Amino acid sequence: MQVLLAESDKQSGEDLRLALLRHGYEMEVADSGASALRSYEEFDLILLDLELPDIDGLEVCRTIRQNSDIPIISFTGQSAELDRVLSLQAGSDDCIVKPYGLRELIARINAVMRRASPGVRRDRVMSFGALRIDGEGRQVYLDDEPVKLTRKEFDLLHTLASQPSTVFTREQLMRKIWGVKPGGGSLAGGLTRTIDTHASSLRGKLGSSEWVIAVRGVGFRFGG
Repeated sequence: MQVLLAESDKQSGEDLRLALLRHGYEMEVADSGASALRSYEEFDLILLDLELPDIDGLEVCRTIRQNSDIPIISFTGQSAELDRVLSLQAGSDDCIVKPYGLRELIARINAVMRRASPGVRRDRVMSFGALRIDGEGRQVYLDDEPVKLTRKEFDLLHTLASQPSTVFTREQLMRKIWGVKPGGGSLAGGLTRTIDTHASSLRGKLGSSEWVIAVRGVGFRFGG
């Protein structure tokens, strides 16, 4: 899993990066809100310290949530209930008061990620020529070489490949992968654009537009 930590304290960020690395997480550190906003789309989870030097952490959270459903766990140094409530209202999936223990953080990460991908089955390996998709291991291989995908890129590819003859509408993909019902307001509108972005990214990483095919006016289908 690819994790982005928005943390202005470089030493604290590096300490957490090394600790999570020992538990199988790959993490990069952004030392400002602006940096986090430039790169968050490439990650599976955001760890967001609300005390950033340039942009208020709550505003960073709101901006990300307006454009993406990526899971966010925020950190606050304030133990007051209001700070935690504001964090959740801004779009965080969870909020942790500092200082916290590593075991608690990992438990909260696992809990948030379990809720993050509703309705996506991952119980089999699918092969399509040079492409192999391991649902349980959440790994993709092209010509036996691993392809590094984000969580939602994998879910999109796996969903399309699980029914290769089916054209999925954007509304179906929103509901199945992002857990958003049609007519879900601004978030649904943003996710419609996000689906197109993820499909384009998948084509680039798989080296061909033939794996994910757009059906004009409808949605997408698998091209294997």
